[in-house]
Amino acid sequence: MLVRVRLFAGLRERAGQDEVEVELAPGSTTTDLLSQLSELVGETRCVVAVNRQYSGPGMVIAQGDEVALVPPVSGGAGPTVHVGPEPIDQQALASSVGDPGAGAIVTFIGVTREVEELDYEAYLEMARERILKICEEEQSAHGLFGVAVAHRTGTVPLGEASVGIAVSGAHRDEAFAGARCVIDRIKAEAPIWKVEVDGADRSRVEGTLPEA
Repeated sequence: MLVRVRLFAGLRERAGQDEVEVELAPGSTTTDLLSQLSELVGETRCVVAVNRQYSGPGMVIAQGDEVALVPPVSGGAGPTVHVGPEPIDQQALASSVGDPGAGAIVTFIGVTREVEELDYEAYLEMARERILKICEEEQSAHGLFGVAVAHRTGTVPLGEASVGIAVSGAHRDEAFAGARCVIDRIKAEAPIWKVEVDGADRSRVEGTLPEA
């Protein structure tokens, strides 16, 4: 079956046209579509919309469906996420979300307190992907210009930053709200664990089970 796929923003500019035609076998899914359009999509993160609804990777496309590729929405650059052992550069984090239209830049820095150190473990690949998804969703929901997150792994001594978040927005209300939502969701959803270390004592910090 022949499917017409609408294109927007950078994808439209790359293709030089508003839509492309793709030949798909009956029963093909959105994953199959993205595979066929991999050369056009490249490194761009995008989601397939079917009949004006965002769809998951296994959704079947039927003859006559209205199909579109939707790249990251809203103003500003896409989020930047780093998860690793390197110390957090707070100034660089804030600078990375700067935008000429931004009237507010809000940063949040979480530091080790009360114990000698925190020992962080992460499912790195999944943590990065999950945090990036959180940032993209909250950037869109709050109309932010930029979002950046850095999260430490390994040992973080007393007083050092373990997580840093920076967001920029046109006004302070959306910037504060967006930053709060990002950190709350990271703590609830990202596969990152910590152990409090105080001398010879090691105490694992129990959290909540993420929802599927």
